[in-house]
Amino acid sequence: MKDEAPSHARGYVARLAASGRHHFTSADAQAALGISAAAAKLALNRLAKQGLIASPGRGFYVIVPPEYSSLRSLPADQFIPALMQQLGLSYYVGLLSAAQYHGAAHHRPQQFQVMLAKARRPIVSGAVRVTFIVRKRLDDVPIQTLNTSRGMILVSTPEATAIDLVGYPQHTGGLDNVATVLSELAEQLDAVKLAAVAQTAPIPWVQRLGYLLDHVGAGEKASELKTYVRRLATQSVPLLPTSPHKKGCRDRAWKLYVNAKVDLEA
Repeated sequence: MKDEAPSHARGYVARLAASGRHHFTSADAQAALGISAAAAKLALNRLAKQGLIASPGRGFYVIVPPEYSSLRSLPADQFIPALMQQLGLSYYVGLLSAAQYHGAAHHRPQQFQVMLAKARRPIVSGAVRVTFIVRKRLDDVPIQTLNTSRGMILVSTPEATAIDLVGYPQHTGGLDNVATVLSELAEQLDAVKLAAVAQTAPIPWVQRLGYLLDHVGAGEKASELKTYVRRLATQSVPLLPTSPHKKGCRDRAWKLYVNAKVDLEA
């Protein structure tokens, strides 16, 4: 049976793909093939070396169709929902990956960015890279369901994406890139929804977002944020918290020290 396991495994994978299923677990394969866990692992490893399957998670496999052979994996958005379900984790696609869904990614993100409640190691599946970022109050963040070619995926709304972009500049290419993406995202933002989403984030994020929206000529989208900041912000904060220069010109409307120059990228 061990010698036959790889060919049986190949047939199993082919049948799954023919039925429209593109992921499975090692336990699924073991049960379907009627072999030991060790034999199943060996057979699946051989298929992975042949580029027929990939394993983005321990014991979790995806079937790689010919059109994605160069990736040696399914794209991240086609397996993340199933993997998160398998792991029992709440998630949403955020930051630059979410901005791309909303038509506002200035450059194609090099990594697929997923927000979780707790830290998790990045995933490498063939040429696909997935980064996990911790988001406090994850379950309070507004999300929407979008279609992919192999199912549905959870993505932060445009307003939640805008808040997160400002909150995680280390993951979003710095302030210049954040401002550029915000300028492209602004058309989709709703001022009232933006103020509602602000309640899920630290107030300094809101102060910085409001300033940047003003800076990119989308001040009307920040009108409700301004009221929110005026009511709740108790102190002025730096625009760029990582700068050694904490103070600069003070923007009174946003209670913000403009300690960094922000230029839109071409």
